[in-house]
Amino acid sequence: MAELAVVVVNHNAGTFLPGCLSSIYAAAGDLALDVVLVDNASTDGSTEDAARAHPSLRILRNRANRGFAAAANQGVAATSAPFVFLLNPDAEIIGGSLPALVKVAGDRPRAAVMGPLVRNSDGSIQASARKVPDLLESLGHAFLGPFSPNNRFSRAYTMAEWDRSSERDVEWVSGCATLVRREAFEAVGGFDEGYFMYVEDVDICTRLRQAGWTVLFSPELEVVHETGVSARKRSRRLAFEHSRSIYRYFSKNRARGPAVLLKPLVKVALWLRALLVSRNSRARPSATRTGPRATGQRGRPSG
Repeated sequence: MAELAVVVVNHNAGTFLPGCLSSIYAAAGDLALDVVLVDNASTDGSTEDAARAHPSLRILRNRANRGFAAAANQGVAATSAPFVFLLNPDAEIIGGSLPALVKVAGDRPRAAVMGPLVRNSDGSIQASARKVPDLLESLGHAFLGPFSPNNRFSRAYTMAEWDRSSERDVEWVSGCATLVRREAFEAVGGFDEGYFMYVEDVDICTRLRQAGWTVLFSPELEVVHETGVSARKRSRRLAFEHSRSIYRYFSKNRARGPAVLLKPLVKVALWLRALLVSRNSRARPSATRTGPRATGQRGRPSG
């Protein structure tokens, strides 16, 4: 039986996927792995290339793009290891090892989810472990964050004063690189498949904490993540998808008692936010892998 399952959800990740998969096997050490690639109707040949490069890789193919939450649940259900590491196809492990990460999780039996240190491709640190913002922080970040990332609301939400050099309990960690404890994951029903993309990680961490589990950040493992590779060509549509996911989270977890009266206002505000973000977004070139990505090691200065 595998000691660790690894699930990668792919949708046209292109030349990023080989580096992702190679880094998984390189970081495995002597750990017994079960690696599953869930393909969400990719058309770029990336999954076929992966199958040829890694004969032991198990591939689940979907005829349509089911979104991250549904595909991740599908991958987890196809495995049986006590821990599952979810890794985006545009991410690579660049420091630490998977056996060390599993040991940390094993030593903390109430930790249901554990997020590693995540870096951008330029070496700066991604704020992948955050708090759940209150309503004022949510509004401030939603409207100011896309245009002025250093505003006080976004800084509070992203815990910008913390250098991520130490382990600590947090309120949620990004799904781009996440170790989950199967027992806890299954107890809360996995990811809510009502989220197509975005916020499903905040939602499951919220539900797990409500059930008495903890969410842990640990720099034991280090990952580099090229944000949004699969989403770049659909930035306008996904701006609205992001707002839809935020509204779903608000409706599920915040709209109680008098706050129910805010639902129409929040819905309109989020639609306006998506409109502003989509109109002001600048086209970025398609992501291609032309050479080794910037890598970092423990102790590398953060950005």
